[in-house]
Formats: sequence, structure tokens, C-alpha cells
Amino acid sequence: MQVIHEGSELWGPDRPDLGGSEPGPAFGRLFDAHAAALRRYLARRVGPEPANDLVAETFLVALRRRESYRPELGTARSWLYGIATNLLRHHVRSELRGLQATARLARTGDHTHAAHDGRVAEQVDAQVRAAQLAGALAKLSPADRDTLLLVSWAGLEPAEVAEALGIPPGTVRSRLHRIRRWLRTNAPAQEEVQDLA
Repeated sequence: MQVIHEGSELWGPDRPDLGGSEPGPAFGRLFDAHAAALRRYLARRVGPEPANDLVAETFLVALRRRESYRPELGTARSWLYGIATNLLRHHVRSELRGLQATARLARTGDHTHAAHDGRVAEQVDAQVRAAQLAGALAKLSPADRDTLLLVSWAGLEPAEVAEALGIPPGTVRSRLHRIRRWLRTNAPAQEEVQDLA
């Protein structure tokens, strides 16, 4: 994988040249490399159908704004996740309402009839733990929730999260430390918190 220096810019497979009159091939490679992982991350946040729409919209915005991509500031992956996170913020209200509704369901005790089968009881228990964790996630600020889920669900490194959100890496590390401490105190299902953090 050869890296080409053009002026002060650094080009390579993870920092492609998106300029030029024919962006199709470069965006095809970007899509092949990142769309599936981006879709998985977004599906965990908003569900499969909205995730499909958000992935398409992410690449459309990226194509339209390709001149704004600066490879010297970050990888194409973090740039795409930054775009997706900005688009996702438009969906935060519905995401937050869903988390709050799930948490209310957990508090009401309406957990179906689970007396007939141990497997059903395990599923109900898992649903209750997920609902409790959803309630804790709903209480996080949008910036904290984005930071935590970009690390835990998208698998981005803190430096990539910093690039995606346009914040210093130290801010990401500080947020993650604070979020993890808060979740350990406020989220009732400890093993799920460890999976997230």
C-alpha cells in the first residue's frame, strides 16, 4: 500500500484523494470498505430501516461535500462516521423517546407471561436488563451517548471518535472515563455496562 505525498497532503488507502472530476471509483471503494460497518452501527442506534436510509444519506452528503474532506486531519472512516453522527443527531429525538418508552416498560413490570418455559424467562430477563440499560443511555447527553456508542458499537478508537466529532482526543478520553463511572453507578445491569464501556 503505497502512500503518495502531494504537496503537504498525505494520500493512502485510508486517506484517499476524493477530489477530481470523477469521484465515482473512490466513493465506490469507500462504500465497499465502510458501508456495512457503518450500517451495523447505525442499526444498533436507530433500527435497520432508518440505518439503511442514514447510510445512503451519509454517502450522498460525503459525495456532495467531498471538497471538505481533509486527509491530513483524519481518515476517511472517521470523516464518514462524523457525517453519520451529524445525520443521526436529527434522529436523536425519536431515539430518546424509544429509550424512554423502553425504560417505562421495564418499570411497569409488563414482562409477558414467562412461567411456562425457562428459555422464555431468560429472554424476559434479558429484555428487562436491556430496558434498564436503555433508561441509563437515555439519561446521557447526546454528546456523551454519541461518544460512548461510537466506541462500543461502532468500534472506533478514541482518536477516531475525536476526528469524527471534531473534538480533541483528550476530550474523548475524559468523556469516556466520566461516562463509564456514571454508568457503573447508575445502570443496574453491571455486565451490560462493561460490554458498553
